Amino acid sequence: MITWMQRHRKYLVITIWISTIAFIGAGFVGWGQYSYGDKAGAVAKVGDVSITSAELQKSYSNLFNQYNQLFQGKFDEKQAQQFGLQRQALRQLVNQALVLNLAQSYGLIVTDEELLNIIKSQPAFAKDGTFDKTVYAEVLKQNHLTIKEYEESMKKELLIQKTLYLLGSNAIAIEEKALGSALGVSDKISYKLLTPDMIALSADETEIKAFWEKQQKEFKTAPSYEISYVTQKPLTSTPSAQEMNEYYEMNRQMLKDETGKLLTLEQAQSMIIAALNDKATEKEALRLYIDYKKGALASGIDAQKAIVTSSSSPFSPEVTKEIMALNLQKPFLKPRKVGNEYIVVKLEKMNPSRTMSYEEAKTDVSALYMNEAKRTKLQELAKSSYKTFSAPATDFLTRNDSAKLAGLSTPEGSEFLNKLFASKQKQGFITLESGNVILYNVLEQKLLQDKTIADKNAVLKLKGSLLDQGLIKALESKYPVEIYVEGI
Repeated sequence: MITWMQRHRKYLVITIWISTIAFIGAGFVGWGQYSYGDKAGAVAKVGDVSITSAELQKSYSNLFNQYNQLFQGKFDEKQAQQFGLQRQALRQLVNQALVLNLAQSYGLIVTDEELLNIIKSQPAFAKDGTFDKTVYAEVLKQNHLTIKEYEESMKKELLIQKTLYLLGSNAIAIEEKALGSALGVSDKISYKLLTPDMIALSADETEIKAFWEKQQKEFKTAPSYEISYVTQKPLTSTPSAQEMNEYYEMNRQMLKDETGKLLTLEQAQSMIIAALNDKATEKEALRLYIDYKKGALASGIDAQKAIVTSSSSPFSPEVTKEIMALNLQKPFLKPRKVGNEYIVVKLEKMNPSRTMSYEEAKTDVSALYMNEAKRTKLQELAKSSYKTFSAPATDFLTRNDSAKLAGLSTPEGSEFLNKLFASKQKQGFITLESGNVILYNVLEQKLLQDKTIADKNAVLKLKGSLLDQGLIKALESKYPVEIYVEGI
């Protein structure tokens, strides 16, 4: 390990952004339909590490929430598509998988003791300042996670962090000095934004069909699941004073107001009644589950029918994921909460993925063809015009001046400036993750008088932006990357 590290010193300044427990308290956002390749159980494989559709959904959800915060709650799916969030989410997981392969090759592990120490240090799992197993299980349940899922995810994240730490991700003094000089540079530029919308193309049926014929195996239907399910309506009753007091004593640390202040028994009464009624409803749903499995449903209870796919489901993404994991040998799903009710699901039939006909795929094929054709034309336009375009000059800009770039969103401006200051070209063009292209011409450059001295956090942040260089490129040459999901 040490020998490898010494041979690859130039790669040791690379690190990867890791969201340790980003899914705790984060909303789940789905990103629509995708097609599966031959390996329907995974969306990608990197070396010996598989990437599941659930991991991709979670990565996308975390990215979506980050962008949504940047846009002050006004970020939507259309913008997500423009920014290529699907591609970013998958790239993030591929980078992590590359590091996991490296960790496995050198026998690095996360011990149960290390995992336990991290879990015990999380305030979300504490009661009266001390880790509590009951609170731990309850918090995970509220976030639709099993203990096994959470701990496997945490082990993976900790292993990545450990590997990167051993590879020398700590900032050293020379890096801080070098970055301080780099951050002290400012550029006066002219720039012009090019977008795919500027390209006028008409859809040629012959070209679209030819495009489909070359890639038809990539256009597949998502597996569908024909199910039947029964519903347990919520029970309502008034618990006894003893039941309410016992619940309060066991769960008082979870009963808080909006400011985080613990509620008294009297203040929490309505919450306690709702929780006890929910518990009683779940217990009754378990009886319904047993009757359903035995084929002994009471008269008057009729099962409803539904067809579930990854992109179309009457249930939440979490429940949909569990339905898609059923099989005909074990077709029943135990009671799951949907709104205020509980449902019990039975898988009746599974329809596997298949290649679409041209007519079925035509809408998706046309959109993909037009998108790729516009990107190609946009690149051609950029190559032919970056030396001759004209635009007003900006003030002197640093890496932190994304807000001063008219016509660009804050994330786009930040991406552009980071790539601009990393470029050695005086004139050129930069392609953004969103697919937009920016022509630029550096007119003048100067050092700021109040030159910034970079701290370790700034060094590490810059290292994180270099994922497409050094270590990641070296790992990609060592561990093959196979992508099974199309349309990204």
